[in-house]
Amino acid sequence: MADSRRLKLTVLGSGTSVGVPTIGCTCKVCRSDDPRDRRLRPSVCLRWDGYTVMIDTGPDFRQQALAHQLDRIDAVFYTHAHADHILGIDDLRPFNFHQKEPIPIHASADTMQVIRRVFSYIFHDGPTESSRPKIATHIFATDPVSVHGLEFLPIPVRHGSGECHGFRFGPNAYLTDHSEIPEESMRLLEGLDVLFLDALRYKPHPTHSTIDASLKTVQRLQPRTTYFTHISHDLLHERAQSLLPPNVLLAYDGLELDLEA
Repeated sequence: MADSRRLKLTVLGSGTSVGVPTIGCTCKVCRSDDPRDRRLRPSVCLRWDGYTVMIDTGPDFRQQALAHQLDRIDAVFYTHAHADHILGIDDLRPFNFHQKEPIPIHASADTMQVIRRVFSYIFHDGPTESSRPKIATHIFATDPVSVHGLEFLPIPVRHGSGECHGFRFGPNAYLTDHSEIPEESMRLLEGLDVLFLDALRYKPHPTHSTIDASLKTVQRLQPRTTYFTHISHDLLHERAQSLLPPNVLLAYDGLELDLEA
C-alpha cells in the first residue's frame, strides 16, 4: 500500500458480550449519563480509498451501520465465533442489495465451521422464498490476507481454552477477546503505532484480559498509543481513564482514528 494512503478506523462497539448498560442492572456505570459509558458489542470498521472492511459483525451491527452511515462492505474479518462477534451476519443482506455481489468473509477454519452451522440457511443450495446473505468464504491460516492493497495479518491469541484472532494492518493491530497472547504472537506485534487490547475490568476473568494484565502487555510491546476495548460495566470511563498512563486510553463507541496504513 502506498505510504500516502491513510486509514480511518472507527470503533463501532467497545463493550463486552452483554453490552453496557447491561439488562436489568442499576449500577453507576449502567446509569451513567456519559455517552462513553454506553458500549455496544465489540467491532471496528476500517475505511480507505472508498473501501470498507469490518472486523466482526455482532448483534448490534445494524444499529452500528446506520449510526456510522456505512454504505458498502468490501470484506469482513472474524476474530472468533462467539455470538457477540458473528450474529450480525444476516445484516449483510442490504449491502448485497446495493453491491450486487457476494461479500468476502475471512475466518479461521474453526470459526468458519461454526458460522456455517449457525447460519446454515445461508449455505443451503435449494430455492428460497426470501433473500439471504450472499457471502464468499475464505479461511485464513498464518499468511497475510490482502484486501484492496491493505494486508491483514492474523494474530492468534488464547481466549480461555479457545482460540481467537486479532489482526495487524500496517503499524496497527486490533486484538479483542484474549486472556493470553502467546510469545510467537507477541513478536508479530512489535513496532506498533496503535494497538487495541482486551481489558474487560480490574477483577480477573478466565477468558479475558484485565486492565493490569493489558498494561503489562503495553510495557512489553511499547506501542506509541494503546486503546483498551471489550469493556464491561465495571469500568466508569472517566474514573478508569484518570488512572491510566498518558499513552493508554479507553476506547469508546464512535471513536475515530486517522492511522498510517
